[in-house]
Amino acid sequence: MNRLLIVDDDTELCALLAERLREDGFVLHAAHDGQRGLELASSGEYSLVILDVMLPRMGGMELLKELRSRSSVPVLMLTARGDEIDRIVGLEVGADDYLPKPFNPRELVARIKAILRRLDERRAGPDRFTSGDITIDIAAREAWIDGNPLHLTTIEFALLEVLVRNAGRALTREYLTNAALGRKLGVFDRTIDVHISNLRKKLDVHRGHDHIKTVRGSGYLLAPRRANEEL
Repeated sequence: MNRLLIVDDDTELCALLAERLREDGFVLHAAHDGQRGLELASSGEYSLVILDVMLPRMGGMELLKELRSRSSVPVLMLTARGDEIDRIVGLEVGADDYLPKPFNPRELVARIKAILRRLDERRAGPDRFTSGDITIDIAAREAWIDGNPLHLTTIEFALLEVLVRNAGRALTREYLTNAALGRKLGVFDRTIDVHISNLRKKLDVHRGHDHIKTVRGSGYLLAPRRANEEL
């Protein structure tokens, strides 16, 4: 049974979600302030964290930033409807996905299942893939570039896996959203673009090679540096 953590000061919402998620086989624990939430989220006891932006004692963004220095546990952010800045900042700091409030509990369950399903699918596949200077280990959820470890979020790792498996092939934003997030691309959804931007920065800091290229009208493709390629 998957153990989930929600960090939200709305105790009524937490109780309602705990009851709803129990029907789908999840155990939901709650923390109602940022400091307690960070302590629990860092414990390694939870499969996924649901994190509100507005929290007492420590804000959600600050919590997420600190958590990402300690853990790669998947994080689903809860943001105010229409507040695109919070969504983009959350993704840049390391959130895996976001859901605007108020939301339909069925959509929350679907988002949670999509993230966890992608994790399970990767663990069940072949252990290791290499393309040029990039290597990923699916079972260990570790990645390296030119021998240097990459510190990736859950979705960044999922994106890199998809790109490595399809190196040199242009992949649409729709395909990447489905493959990495497990859902359809929304009309104004920039989630995948922010994740690509974050991943690109982490790859390109090594040796200055442009690993992820934007293909106008098509999407993105991975162009790893080859062993004999000059710097």
